[in-house]
Amino acid sequence: MRLVHPWLSDLVDVPADVSVVADAIALRGFEVAAIEPAPVPVIDFEITANRPDCLSHVGLAREAAAIWGRPLRLPAMAPRDGRPAGADEAVAVDLEAADLCPRYCAQVFEVRIGRSPEWLRTRLEAAGVRAINNVVDVTNYVMLELGQPLHAFDLRHLAGHRIVVRRAGDGERMQTLDGVDRTLDAEMLVIADAGRAVAIAGVMGGQNSEIAADTTRIVLESATFLPASVRRTSKRLSLKTEASSRFERGADIAAAPLGIWRTAALLAEIDGGAPIGPLIDRYPAPRPLTEIPLRASRITRLLGQAVPAADVVRYLEPLGFAVRDAGGAEAGWVVTVPSFRVDVSREADLIEEVGRHYGFDRLPARFPALAAPQPPPDRRVGRDRLVRAALTAAGFSEAMTFAFIERPAALPFCEPGVEPAAIANPLSEKFAVLRPSLLPGLVDACAHNRRRGRRDVALFETGSRFTAAGEGRSAAVVWCGAAAALHWSGPPRAVDFFDVRGAVELLCAALGLPVSALEFRAMSPGWLVRGRAAEVRSIAGATLGTLGQLQPAVAEARGCPAGEAVYVAELDLDATVEAAGAAPLRAEPLPRFPSIVRDISILVDEALPAAAVRGTIRSSAPATLVSVVEFDRYQGKGVPEGRVSLSLRLTFRDSDRTLTDDEAQHATDRILRALVAAHGAEQR
Repeated sequence: MRLVHPWLSDLVDVPADVSVVADAIALRGFEVAAIEPAPVPVIDFEITANRPDCLSHVGLAREAAAIWGRPLRLPAMAPRDGRPAGADEAVAVDLEAADLCPRYCAQVFEVRIGRSPEWLRTRLEAAGVRAINNVVDVTNYVMLELGQPLHAFDLRHLAGHRIVVRRAGDGERMQTLDGVDRTLDAEMLVIADAGRAVAIAGVMGGQNSEIAADTTRIVLESATFLPASVRRTSKRLSLKTEASSRFERGADIAAAPLGIWRTAALLAEIDGGAPIGPLIDRYPAPRPLTEIPLRASRITRLLGQAVPAADVVRYLEPLGFAVRDAGGAEAGWVVTVPSFRVDVSREADLIEEVGRHYGFDRLPARFPALAAPQPPPDRRVGRDRLVRAALTAAGFSEAMTFAFIERPAALPFCEPGVEPAAIANPLSEKFAVLRPSLLPGLVDACAHNRRRGRRDVALFETGSRFTAAGEGRSAAVVWCGAAAALHWSGPPRAVDFFDVRGAVELLCAALGLPVSALEFRAMSPGWLVRGRAAEVRSIAGATLGTLGQLQPAVAEARGCPAGEAVYVAELDLDATVEAAGAAPLRAEPLPRFPSIVRDISILVDEALPAAAVRGTIRSSAPATLVSVVEFDRYQGKGVPEGRVSLSLRLTFRDSDRTLTDDEAQHATDRILRALVAAHGAEQR
């Protein structure tokens, strides 16, 4: 809002220094965007959306009157009836959509189109409005002065001399004043004559009823439109105007006739025209003024500072509030809210007004007394912190992606036949569904980095995902490129399944679930490559997550380079923490007795999972087996087709005594027999 200082001075006595005025009003909650001291002093204020009353000079003058304790001088706007209308000078008004237009006022004027006087042109141009002709300039002047947008129609172009306030027809078209042919829909409100739309209500008029140089009679419109309707229409048509910016915030319903009366006074002052006939006022459901009780004790409680009773009245009355005593100091007051304060609907709003003018800088800066201990932080806060610390230390970078994603990105990560949860009113198709996994966003982030020359990408994220079972928290990683930073000591190695498995093991260990409590079982969901995918489970049988290589088709569809392997993993954090609690860590003393190591090499089917081999070994071995490690895998000369040579190191130890070689050998022989029986293994 561009406040013209001489214009403000006509309404209330304020200091001549514009900087003093700007600073004082800014202290009441209005941000100053700029001050232009010459040639006409102007202050540019940023007005928040909840204060449409201050999108006018009178509105800001009220604030100034409360600040300096000076009376407000409202401009002349008394009711004016013109001479009787002739047969071709009358207009009829039909209000068919009172739910979208609660009040519509109109009056016919006889006008003489010409140039506005210099003082009027100067003020408009200082306020950032281009002068056009005296009639249009006066309507713009009234809008900037009172905050009430007006529109003038050329009476001779209104078919049937009729105004109909109605909803537009679906697909109805009209050309607006900016020369654009626009298509309307049934949710938009229009001002029409007997046969066609002549204006988009609250937004812009049409060229078919525009004021011209030879116009002699106009119909002046001053109305109140439903804010949501104007906002929706303005957004759909991508058409933002000075009028729409005021109507969509909430116009003063009492200002509709005032705007016409003020226009009549200005036209008479500049000899630009006079009214014909009476004002037409369609107001089918008059709104009563709101009354709100205001308690002194509540002011003290919310502000943390008692405000003298006399000051409460002194602050509120200049702002337009009517204040009457409710019957005693404890009862407080009953405050009648003026119609232009659409933002005030409850006691706390009134207390904010008192606080603004009392001075927020005068309120004490102290913490309230605690009546109860602070509740403990949500356990997920500490858990997520552990996840971040572990994965960041492992070389991953944290990413933050949207929970709303596009449907094609979500579908590969849904169970077969299950649709992702759709958003009822998405901003766009890019944000149409809730993510069923963190991986779609991470894969997109990986592709984004790869397209910008980042070859090695290792990202992680913690957050909510939304599946058929409901909302849950998970941690996910995506990894492509080299497994480690480039170093002169050797060639780079591409990341593989075992690298991402190591990241999962590290994460589980950080959450209290050791590697010994994990199982990795082969599986192949639709988004992972068969043979390079696994399900993560606890030894108690709980499913914790998945890991493996992303299907190339899924990766390429999201923009990842073709031919590059992308490895991913995702863990259910709640399930992992629950599994860790079911298998608490145990402290064991360092071994006092030596261990015995036996190495065995066996031939097994190449498709046999290593986990199956380890499971057979552990189930057949005595309690003295403390470790099983695969240290070699060989296929080639001397090994039959379809078979693989697997070498394992078995470590035996007893916590109470020293084992003998015979005992270790006996245990090894038992293990070999079990492998032969279970998997058809052959010892090499």
